Amino acid sequence: MTRAALTLADAVTAASTGDLWLFRGRSLADRAIRAATNSPVNHVGLVVALDDLPPLLWHAEIGRSLPDVWSGERQRGVQLHQLAEAVTTWNERYRQRAWVRQLEGTIERHHEDRLMEVIDRFDGRPFPTSAGLVRQWVNGRFRRSSSLETIYCAELVAVTYQHMGLLPKRRPASWYDPGRFWSGDRIGLVPPFALAGEIAVSAPPADG
Repeated sequence: MTRAALTLADAVTAASTGDLWLFRGRSLADRAIRAATNSPVNHVGLVVALDDLPPLLWHAEIGRSLPDVWSGERQRGVQLHQLAEAVTTWNERYRQRAWVRQLEGTIERHHEDRLMEVIDRFDGRPFPTSAGLVRQWVNGRFRRSSSLETIYCAELVAVTYQHMGLLPKRRPASWYDPGRFWSGDRIGLVPPFALAGEIAVSAPPADG
């Protein structure tokens, strides 16, 4: 069960490093992802909120609608976007509903340092082809690691959490799909960290 909705402005104001944003769309591709993974959502990203910078969304996607904050360029694959702009784009252009799961536990400087290492390593890494995406996900089901030369959204969140020390490494990052980060799967983080339940985000209605 999701809790009462937040406005996008309030959700962005409350955003903290490690929070998860989950998305559910209506396109054929979105539905195919959910059907293949038996998941209620088709995309997941992770909040980066450091010092006095505006909150950012760390995620992997096929499109290049927004400039990447790290590289300054529009690129496909792994990207770092301003959170408010990314959620607005996913709502208005991609017709995606959004939810946030807030991270419970204190993120300290060493967690942030490990997060920046992941961003430096993976920003701009390509998104897999459709065949590659299926192959990586199937390998994950059999607990076989992928090369991470290409990387999809849930895989990126998992490898980031693992490098930060928030998620156990007993499973390869490719074992995870977006639905694994939905509360129904009861994902177990490294204590004392945990994820709160989903809160729906009521983005402004798209035009048209």
